[in-house]
Amino acid sequence: MIRDITLGQYYKKDSIVHSLDPRVKLVATLIFLISLFISTNIFAYILATAYLITAIILCKVPFGFIIRGLKSLLLLLFISIAFNLFLTPGKVVFSFYAINITKEGIILALKMAIRLVYLVIGSSILTLTTTPSKLTDGLEKGLSFLNVIKVPVAEIALMMSIALRFIPTLIEEVDKIMNAQMSRGANFEKGNLIEKAKALIPLLVPLFVSAFKRANDLAYAMESRCYVGDSKRTKLRPLKYKRIDYITYIYLLVFIILIFLTRYIKIDSTLSIMGSFRGALKLYYER
Repeated sequence: MIRDITLGQYYKKDSIVHSLDPRVKLVATLIFLISLFISTNIFAYILATAYLITAIILCKVPFGFIIRGLKSLLLLLFISIAFNLFLTPGKVVFSFYAINITKEGIILALKMAIRLVYLVIGSSILTLTTTPSKLTDGLEKGLSFLNVIKVPVAEIALMMSIALRFIPTLIEEVDKIMNAQMSRGANFEKGNLIEKAKALIPLLVPLFVSAFKRANDLAYAMESRCYVGDSKRTKLRPLKYKRIDYITYIYLLVFIILIFLTRYIKIDSTLSIMGSFRGALKLYYER
Protein backbone atom coordinates (compact mmCIF):
# COMPACT_ATOMS: atom_id res chain seq x y z
CA MET A 1 0.00 0.00 0.00
CA ILE A 2 2.81 2.41 0.91
CA ARG A 3 4.62 1.73 -2.35
CA ASP A 4 1.50 2.60 -4.35
CA ILE A 5 1.59 6.30 -3.40
CA THR A 6 2.63 8.28 -6.48
CA LEU A 7 1.92 11.82 -5.26
CA GLY A 8 5.17 13.79 -5.02
CA GLN A 9 7.13 11.44 -7.27
CA TYR A 10 8.69 12.64 -10.52
CA TYR A 11 8.65 10.40 -13.61
CA LYS A 12 11.36 11.49 -16.05
CA LYS A 13 10.17 11.45 -19.67
CA ASP A 14 10.59 13.47 -22.85
CA SER A 15 7.05 14.73 -23.50
CA ILE A 16 5.08 17.88 -24.27
CA VAL A 17 3.68 18.05 -20.74
CA HIS A 18 7.14 17.71 -19.18
CA SER A 19 8.42 20.60 -21.32
CA LEU A 20 5.62 22.99 -20.32
CA ASP A 21 6.31 25.89 -17.99
CA PRO A 22 5.45 24.89 -14.40
CA ARG A 23 3.16 27.94 -14.14
CA VAL A 24 1.12 26.61 -17.06
CA LYS A 25 0.83 23.20 -15.42
CA LEU A 26 -0.25 24.75 -12.12
CA VAL A 27 -2.95 26.78 -13.88
CA ALA A 28 -4.02 23.73 -15.90
CA THR A 29 -4.36 21.61 -12.75
CA LEU A 30 -6.30 24.37 -10.96
CA ILE A 31 -8.68 24.81 -13.91
CA PHE A 32 -9.22 21.06 -14.12
CA LEU A 33 -10.03 20.80 -10.40
CA ILE A 34 -12.43 23.75 -10.66
CA SER A 35 -14.14 22.13 -13.66
CA LEU A 36 -14.78 18.98 -11.61
CA PHE A 37 -16.66 20.89 -8.92
CA ILE A 38 -18.74 23.07 -11.26
CA SER A 39 -19.73 20.17 -13.52
CA THR A 40 -23.48 19.60 -13.33
CA ASN A 41 -24.30 17.17 -16.16
CA ILE A 42 -22.87 14.40 -18.28
CA PHE A 43 -21.59 16.78 -20.98
CA ALA A 44 -19.22 18.47 -18.50
CA TYR A 45 -17.89 15.09 -17.32
CA ILE A 46 -17.33 14.04 -20.95
CA LEU A 47 -15.25 17.20 -21.48
CA ALA A 48 -13.31 16.59 -18.25
CA THR A 49 -12.67 12.98 -19.31
CA ALA A 50 -11.42 14.11 -22.73
CA TYR A 51 -9.17 16.69 -21.01
CA LEU A 52 -7.72 14.06 -18.67
CA ILE A 53 -7.19 11.48 -21.44
CA THR A 54 -5.37 14.12 -23.53
CA ALA A 55 -3.08 14.96 -20.62
CA ILE A 56 -2.32 11.28 -19.92
CA ILE A 57 -1.47 10.62 -23.58
CA LEU A 58 0.71 13.72 -23.94
CA CYS A 59 2.66 13.19 -20.69
CA LYS A 60 3.76 9.67 -21.84
CA VAL A 61 3.72 8.37 -18.25
CA PRO A 62 2.45 4.75 -18.14
CA PHE A 63 -1.24 4.68 -17.25
CA GLY A 64 -0.69 1.86 -14.77
CA PHE A 65 1.84 3.99 -12.87
CA ILE A 66 -0.57 6.96 -12.75
CA ILE A 67 -3.54 5.02 -11.37
CA ARG A 68 -1.36 3.13 -8.89
CA GLY A 69 -1.90 5.97 -6.44
CA LEU A 70 -5.64 5.22 -6.36
CA LYS A 71 -5.08 2.02 -4.36
CA SER A 72 -4.35 4.00 -1.21
CA LEU A 73 -7.67 5.86 -1.60
CA LEU A 74 -9.96 2.84 -2.03
CA LEU A 75 -11.26 3.07 1.56
CA LEU A 76 -12.01 6.79 1.24
CA LEU A 77 -13.66 6.16 -2.13
CA PHE A 78 -15.81 3.38 -0.68
CA ILE A 79 -16.92 5.54 2.28
CA SER A 80 -17.79 8.45 -0.03
CA ILE A 81 -19.86 6.22 -2.33
CA ALA A 82 -21.63 4.51 0.61
CA PHE A 83 -22.61 7.75 2.34
CA ASN A 84 -24.01 9.32 -0.84
CA LEU A 85 -25.68 6.10 -1.96
CA PHE A 86 -27.53 5.29 1.28
CA LEU A 87 -28.14 8.71 2.84
CA THR A 88 -29.43 10.73 -0.12
CA PRO A 89 -33.23 11.20 -0.14
CA GLY A 90 -35.23 10.97 -3.34
CA LYS A 91 -37.04 8.48 -5.56
CA VAL A 92 -36.45 4.99 -4.16
CA VAL A 93 -35.03 2.52 -6.70
CA PHE A 94 -34.14 -0.35 -4.38
CA SER A 95 -35.17 -1.03 -0.78
CA PHE A 96 -33.89 -3.63 1.68
CA TYR A 97 -35.31 -3.44 5.22
CA ALA A 98 -34.41 0.09 6.42
CA ILE A 99 -31.88 0.69 3.64
CA ASN A 100 -33.14 2.73 0.70
CA ILE A 101 -31.17 3.41 -2.46
CA THR A 102 -32.51 6.35 -4.43
CA LYS A 103 -32.00 7.50 -7.99
CA GLU A 104 -30.53 10.78 -6.74
CA GLY A 105 -28.19 8.85 -4.42
CA ILE A 106 -26.85 6.73 -7.29
CA ILE A 107 -26.21 9.82 -9.43
CA LEU A 108 -24.54 11.70 -6.57
CA ALA A 109 -22.39 8.70 -5.62
CA LEU A 110 -21.19 8.35 -9.22
CA LYS A 111 -20.39 12.07 -9.40
CA MET A 112 -18.41 12.00 -6.14
CA ALA A 113 -16.50 8.87 -7.19
CA ILE A 114 -15.58 10.39 -10.57
CA ARG A 115 -14.54 13.66 -8.94
CA LEU A 116 -12.32 11.95 -6.38
CA VAL A 117 -10.64 9.66 -8.94
CA TYR A 118 -10.11 12.49 -11.45
CA LEU A 119 -8.82 14.80 -8.71
CA VAL A 120 -6.13 12.32 -7.67
CA ILE A 121 -5.11 11.51 -11.26
CA GLY A 122 -4.99 15.19 -12.27
CA SER A 123 -2.86 16.12 -9.24
CA SER A 124 -0.58 13.13 -9.84
CA ILE A 125 0.10 14.21 -13.43
CA LEU A 126 1.30 17.59 -12.12
CA THR A 127 3.85 16.09 -9.73
CA LEU A 128 4.86 13.25 -12.07
CA THR A 129 5.78 15.71 -14.83
CA THR A 130 7.32 18.51 -12.74
CA THR A 131 10.40 18.38 -10.54
CA PRO A 132 10.09 19.88 -7.02
CA SER A 133 12.54 22.67 -7.91
CA LYS A 134 10.55 23.69 -11.00
CA LEU A 135 7.33 23.48 -9.03
CA THR A 136 8.82 25.82 -6.42
CA ASP A 137 9.94 28.27 -9.11
CA GLY A 138 6.50 28.12 -10.74
CA LEU A 139 4.67 28.81 -7.47
CA GLU A 140 7.05 31.60 -6.52
CA LYS A 141 6.89 33.26 -9.94
CA GLY A 142 3.16 32.74 -10.44
CA LEU A 143 2.21 34.13 -7.02
CA SER A 144 4.81 36.92 -6.97
CA PHE A 145 2.03 39.55 -7.18
CA LEU A 146 1.12 38.66 -3.58
CA ASN A 147 4.42 40.16 -2.40
CA VAL A 148 2.72 43.54 -2.69
CA ILE A 149 0.53 42.69 0.30
CA LYS A 150 3.49 41.20 2.22
CA VAL A 151 2.61 37.53 1.65
CA PRO A 152 5.81 35.40 2.02
CA VAL A 153 5.40 33.67 -1.32
CA ALA A 154 8.97 32.37 -1.49
CA GLU A 155 8.73 30.73 1.95
CA ILE A 156 5.35 29.15 1.15
CA ALA A 157 6.63 27.79 -2.16
CA LEU A 158 9.73 26.40 -0.45
CA MET A 159 7.65 24.64 2.23
CA MET A 160 5.41 23.03 -0.40
CA SER A 161 8.44 21.96 -2.43
CA ILE A 162 10.15 20.40 0.59
CA ALA A 163 6.92 18.60 1.55
CA LEU A 164 6.57 17.11 -1.94
CA ARG A 165 10.28 16.27 -2.06
CA PHE A 166 10.13 14.38 1.22
CA ILE A 167 7.09 12.23 0.31
CA PRO A 168 9.14 9.64 -1.67
CA THR A 169 11.87 9.77 0.99
CA LEU A 170 9.43 9.08 3.81
CA ILE A 171 7.77 6.29 1.80
CA GLU A 172 11.17 4.65 1.35
CA GLU A 173 11.86 5.11 5.06
CA VAL A 174 8.52 3.49 5.98
CA ASP A 175 9.32 0.53 3.72
CA LYS A 176 12.70 0.02 5.41
CA ILE A 177 11.23 0.25 8.92
CA MET A 178 8.41 -2.17 8.02
CA ASN A 179 10.89 -4.73 6.66
CA ALA A 180 13.04 -4.36 9.78
CA GLN A 181 10.04 -4.80 12.11
CA MET A 182 8.68 -7.76 10.10
CA SER A 183 12.08 -9.48 10.35
CA ARG A 184 11.65 -9.22 14.14
CA GLY A 185 8.24 -10.89 14.00
CA ALA A 186 5.93 -7.88 13.65
CA ASN A 187 2.70 -8.44 11.70
CA PHE A 188 0.86 -5.45 10.20
CA GLU A 189 -1.87 -7.39 8.38
CA LYS A 190 -3.56 -9.71 10.89
CA GLY A 191 -6.09 -8.74 13.55
CA ASN A 192 -8.99 -6.30 13.76
CA LEU A 193 -8.81 -2.55 13.25
CA ILE A 194 -7.66 -1.80 16.82
CA GLU A 195 -4.93 -4.46 16.69
CA LYS A 196 -3.70 -3.13 13.35
CA ALA A 197 -3.57 0.39 14.81
CA LYS A 198 -1.53 -0.85 17.78
CA ALA A 199 0.83 -2.67 15.41
CA LEU A 200 1.61 0.65 13.70
CA ILE A 201 3.11 2.19 16.86
CA PRO A 202 6.53 0.47 16.38
CA LEU A 203 6.40 1.86 12.83
CA LEU A 204 5.36 5.45 13.57
CA VAL A 205 7.80 6.17 16.40
CA PRO A 206 11.03 5.57 14.42
CA LEU A 207 9.43 7.24 11.39
CA PHE A 208 8.76 10.47 13.31
CA VAL A 209 12.24 10.39 14.84
CA SER A 210 13.79 9.98 11.40
CA ALA A 211 11.59 12.73 9.89
CA PHE A 212 12.50 15.24 12.62
CA LYS A 213 16.17 14.38 12.25
CA ARG A 214 16.02 14.95 8.49
CA ALA A 215 14.19 18.25 8.99
CA ASN A 216 16.78 19.38 11.55
CA ASP A 217 19.68 18.44 9.23
CA LEU A 218 18.04 20.30 6.35
CA ALA A 219 17.52 23.40 8.49
CA TYR A 220 21.18 23.40 9.57
CA ALA A 221 22.33 22.89 5.96
CA MET A 222 20.23 25.83 4.72
CA GLU A 223 21.34 28.05 7.59
CA SER A 224 25.02 27.23 7.03
CA ARG A 225 24.61 28.32 3.39
CA CYS A 226 22.99 31.61 4.47
CA TYR A 227 19.73 30.82 2.73
CA VAL A 228 17.31 33.75 2.55
CA GLY A 229 13.95 33.11 0.90
CA ASP A 230 13.09 36.38 -0.80
CA SER A 231 12.34 37.60 -4.31
CA LYS A 232 15.87 39.01 -4.73
CA ARG A 233 17.39 35.56 -5.18
CA THR A 234 18.56 34.81 -8.71
CA LYS A 235 17.67 31.63 -10.59
CA LEU A 236 19.99 29.29 -12.45
CA ARG A 237 17.28 28.69 -15.07
CA PRO A 238 14.79 31.59 -15.12
CA LEU A 239 11.28 30.69 -16.26
CA LYS A 240 10.34 31.92 -19.72
CA TYR A 241 7.17 31.22 -21.65
CA LYS A 242 7.47 29.41 -24.98
CA ARG A 243 5.08 29.09 -27.89
CA ILE A 244 3.64 25.82 -26.60
CA ASP A 245 2.81 27.53 -23.29
CA TYR A 246 0.69 30.21 -24.98
CA ILE A 247 -1.07 27.54 -27.07
CA THR A 248 -1.84 25.62 -23.87
CA TYR A 249 -3.31 28.75 -22.27
CA ILE A 250 -5.65 29.12 -25.27
CA TYR A 251 -6.63 25.46 -24.95
CA LEU A 252 -7.36 25.94 -21.23
CA LEU A 253 -9.46 29.05 -21.94
CA VAL A 254 -11.56 27.16 -24.48
CA PHE A 255 -11.94 24.24 -22.08
CA ILE A 256 -13.21 26.32 -19.14
CA ILE A 257 -15.59 28.26 -21.40
CA LEU A 258 -17.06 24.98 -22.68
CA ILE A 259 -17.43 23.73 -19.10
CA PHE A 260 -19.40 26.84 -18.16
CA LEU A 261 -21.56 26.51 -21.29
CA THR A 262 -22.51 22.95 -20.32
CA ARG A 263 -24.26 24.37 -17.23
CA TYR A 264 -26.92 25.80 -19.56
CA ILE A 265 -27.49 22.53 -21.44
CA LYS A 266 -30.50 20.61 -20.20
CA ILE A 267 -30.43 16.86 -20.73
CA ASP A 268 -34.21 16.64 -21.27
CA SER A 269 -34.19 19.30 -23.97
CA THR A 270 -31.16 17.70 -25.61
CA LEU A 271 -32.88 14.31 -25.71
CA SER A 272 -36.03 15.86 -27.20
CA ILE A 273 -33.98 17.62 -29.90
CA MET A 274 -32.20 14.36 -30.71
CA GLY A 275 -35.57 12.59 -30.88
CA SER A 276 -36.97 15.22 -33.23
CA PHE A 277 -33.87 15.02 -35.42
CA ARG A 278 -34.12 11.23 -35.55
CA GLY A 279 -37.83 11.47 -36.42
CA ALA A 280 -37.06 13.93 -39.23
CA LEU A 281 -34.41 11.59 -40.64
CA LYS A 282 -36.82 8.66 -40.49
CA LEU A 283 -39.51 10.67 -42.30
CA TYR A 284 -36.98 11.74 -44.96
CA TYR A 285 -35.87 8.18 -45.70
CA GLU A 286 -39.50 6.92 -45.79
CA ARG A 287 -40.19 9.36 -48.61
